[in-house]
Amino acid sequence: MNPILKRIITALFVAAVVVTAIVYAPPAAISPVVAVLATLAIVEYGQLLKRKIAPKSAAYTFWVLVGAVAILALLSALPVIAAVYGNLIMLYVIAIIKISDMGGFAFGMSSAKLMKGGNHKLCPTISPNKSWEGLFGSVFASCVISSAFMPITHFGVGKSLILGVVAALVGTLGDLVESKFKRWVGVKDSSTMKFTNGMGGVLDMLDSLLIAPAVIAAIIKYL
Repeated sequence: MNPILKRIITALFVAAVVVTAIVYAPPAAISPVVAVLATLAIVEYGQLLKRKIAPKSAAYTFWVLVGAVAILALLSALPVIAAVYGNLIMLYVIAIIKISDMGGFAFGMSSAKLMKGGNHKLCPTISPNKSWEGLFGSVFASCVISSAFMPITHFGVGKSLILGVVAALVGTLGDLVESKFKRWVGVKDSSTMKFTNGMGGVLDMLDSLLIAPAVIAAIIKYL
């Protein structure tokens, strides 16, 4: 199967499962699920770190602990959002971030084929596939989805568009941070557990969700 088609089909399947689970999940179940995802991400991070730092060294232990605390603290924003605002708002936050990813991927791939000389690179030394055209697609997709959720969120047009832009920009930042880490350890994708069917590793799937939810939660509260 074409790898791009495989990735799209897998992403759509995962999205359907996630949406169903979030809508019908009891509030008490969200924190344990996020904890499991965070644990998988931490295990993957630790395995990748072994490529650069001796596993039994003090430096390795220190950086694993730093990474574990950071991942747990950042992902904890999702159950907090669910507890404070409800499951549907958490679904909204995940949707504007992850659909931003999909919009950037689709728009970047399409524009690269249409433009002579290819796309304009965003950060070629960190993530060669990231482009300004893809970033535009991310912002556009996120704003469209954010606006579509207005009957559920009851946010105004301005707030919805601001959240869409922030989700795309900060989600891309999370992606770039993870890409920088992958380049440092010398891997193309983060997968150390082969169960993600062509979508990379757990960190690849969660990278855009590491920073953006906390930022979005702050904007929802204070804007």
